[in-house]
Amino acid sequence: MKIGVFGGAFNPPHNGHVQSAETAVRELGLDILMVIPSGTPPHKDVPENTPSAGIRYEMACIAFGGVKNAVISDIEVKKLTACYTVDTVRTITRDHPGAEIFLIVGTDMYLTLTMWKDAQALLKAVTPVVFSRGFADKARISEHSQVLLDNYGAATITINNDIVDISSTQLRKSLPRREGLGYIPDTIYQYIIRGRFYGAKPDWNWLRGRAHSMLAPERVAHVTGCEEAALLLAERWSVDLDDAREAAILHDITKKNTPAENLEILERYAAAPGWIEPAEEKLLHSKTGALLAREMFGVSDAVADAIKWHTTGRAGMSKLEKIIYLADYIEPTRDFSGVEDLRDLAYTDVDRAVVMGLEMSVADMVERGIKPNRVTFDALNDLKD
Repeated sequence: MKIGVFGGAFNPPHNGHVQSAETAVRELGLDILMVIPSGTPPHKDVPENTPSAGIRYEMACIAFGGVKNAVISDIEVKKLTACYTVDTVRTITRDHPGAEIFLIVGTDMYLTLTMWKDAQALLKAVTPVVFSRGFADKARISEHSQVLLDNYGAATITINNDIVDISSTQLRKSLPRREGLGYIPDTIYQYIIRGRFYGAKPDWNWLRGRAHSMLAPERVAHVTGCEEAALLLAERWSVDLDDAREAAILHDITKKNTPAENLEILERYAAAPGWIEPAEEKLLHSKTGALLAREMFGVSDAVADAIKWHTTGRAGMSKLEKIIYLADYIEPTRDFSGVEDLRDLAYTDVDRAVVMGLEMSVADMVERGIKPNRVTFDALNDLKD
């Protein structure tokens, strides 16, 4: 049996890692590729904002789950003490007697193998396999492979691998800047954004694509207009532009749901009241939208609250909540009597604009025989006071 050992922090795993794993299985004819996320690395400090070892293990399971013959092992993750490759290899050898073990590493790690713990025992137990990133690596690999052969009897296998010009270190710096999407498997990117690991913020086009796919086609123009209006209002009233944009993009993601579907979401979060009045059904999407925005996209409490209250308002509204309420009301596709006056007021007196919007909503509901929501009256009274 041929077993490949492919370890690393995978912090986070990226396309280069996955491509290397697939190449190793193919080029070496591996029966098993053991992908082993590190637990407590002995040779370097864990970078700031690194998720727990358990989270990194979950990411590895997602990233490498589709790689042929790959087995993601928690052999190092579950250890509380420093993990050394020689000990891991001994465990694998014990569990798979007679197997040929290939230790798969990148060029930089390959060049340090003689400094690893119990290097003599390790290199006796494995065949080192190194990925060459091209011409620049070949001379260094050739020289070091001779050292390993002469001093340890270890014959190196070199695999030429197409370069994915990114590292996990670079990605950890890029993700908070809404960059790096193209270098990470989409399933991993979703996972990172949902947990906001590494301080990650979603790529705007990715977020729009996800949100718009959840809308009825005719609603996309409204949401796009709401994003535009929210940014203008946020800039006018000194509100965080990123928070305003996220809330605007996501505010209607459950709008096309049926009342039953929205109730199911509320029940899932133990947030459903015992009974919903018919007039309340069209308001459910604001509550369920806030819940899903938090679950699927890891939004902050401030953004979730802006989504939750964008239809009714509430007493004690934050400035962000007022902006999203107004942006939803006055975005460019809206066309009703009084909208131009409301648009003008929104840029001169935000509180009076929200009052005007709430009063217009109440008047419209009364005219249609619908009982206005109590929360709306609370918002009105609070703002007037």
